[in-house]
Amino acid sequence: MTTTPQAIRRASPRTNRAAARPEPAAPLLPSPEPVRLLDEAGRRVSPECAVRDYPEPPTETLRELYRRMVIGRRFDVQATALTKQGRLAVYPSSRGQEACQVSGVMAVRPTDWVFPTYRESVALVSRGIDPVEVLTLLRGDWHCGYDPAAWRTAPQCTPLATQTVHAAGLAYGEAHQGRDTVALVFIGDGATSEGDFHEGVNFAAVFRAPVVFFVQNNRYAISVPLSRQTAAPTLAYKGVGYGIASEQVDGNDPVAVLAVLANAVEHARSGHGPFLVEAHTYRLEPHTNADDASRYRSMDEVETWLGRDPIARLETYLRGAGALDDAAVDAVAAEAEAYAADLRTRMNADPVVDPLSLFDHVYAQPTPQLLEQRAQVRAELAAAEEGEA
Repeated sequence: MTTTPQAIRRASPRTNRAAARPEPAAPLLPSPEPVRLLDEAGRRVSPECAVRDYPEPPTETLRELYRRMVIGRRFDVQATALTKQGRLAVYPSSRGQEACQVSGVMAVRPTDWVFPTYRESVALVSRGIDPVEVLTLLRGDWHCGYDPAAWRTAPQCTPLATQTVHAAGLAYGEAHQGRDTVALVFIGDGATSEGDFHEGVNFAAVFRAPVVFFVQNNRYAISVPLSRQTAAPTLAYKGVGYGIASEQVDGNDPVAVLAVLANAVEHARSGHGPFLVEAHTYRLEPHTNADDASRYRSMDEVETWLGRDPIARLETYLRGAGALDDAAVDAVAAEAEAYAADLRTRMNADPVVDPLSLFDHVYAQPTPQLLEQRAQVRAELAAAEEGEA
């Protein structure tokens, strides 16, 4: 039997109430310019120059944001080095995007769900997940090294935009059961060109699912520039066509990113439906270690974005506000180094690989064909062991 949107509406009292379409809690159109609370030198933007009035997060929250960003970058650099040493099969760096990575997980509760892409390793370690478990996928051991249910964090998604549909469905299900769970889904600019993006956003909009679609626009879908992906003024404007509130933000301004995302999460949690946030940022490293970024972008462009470092920007601001000094900066740096050293040590141990685990978790009840294949592999392993003996 085919389930129609009308049937879903009839089955859900929550969506029947939503069908009345109350006035949105936020304007559908994003700000004409990306929201910015700090300028590129780390100075507070004057209120009269602000695009929209977003409350600044508390100072202690910003100190924690700084700490996690520093640790996240050190993790990212270490993971890149592990790839060059052959300890990882591949690694998609997010250096330069730390404001987005960390703010994304800090804007939600531990009980909310996060849906990451393959580039969200820094976000996952910032959420508290064991870094070795985060790198398990990229090491080639398992499809996911951590427990998604325990961390309320979906497995890292390699296909573009498929996690938008997962997030919309989970958020709808949670709301239907009366829970105030929010799903935050990370996507890149390239993912907004995929059909799954349309399906996920459209479903969430129609059924007012509490989802925050967080687009990290880092200018390139591998080597395809944004100008070859869309003719929209910005990606945030895509939300208008679905009837959902949208915003764009300077993705290298950590204060603004956290403030905008906190507002978006509250909007979704309060029953006003999904929210689309576009962060304008940049990945400083190639797409992955297998990519030669010099083929499609210039070093001058990279140097320009190096001057917009989100960590330096936040550090300057916190120092100026008297919330950070040399001792605090040194303490965070030392913590980050210890974190990287522990990761190196643990990643240098070869993983224990069981070929028979290939057949685990394929079906809740293994099929006869799967059992036959498992028995065949077991027999081949036993024969190989006898031959070695």
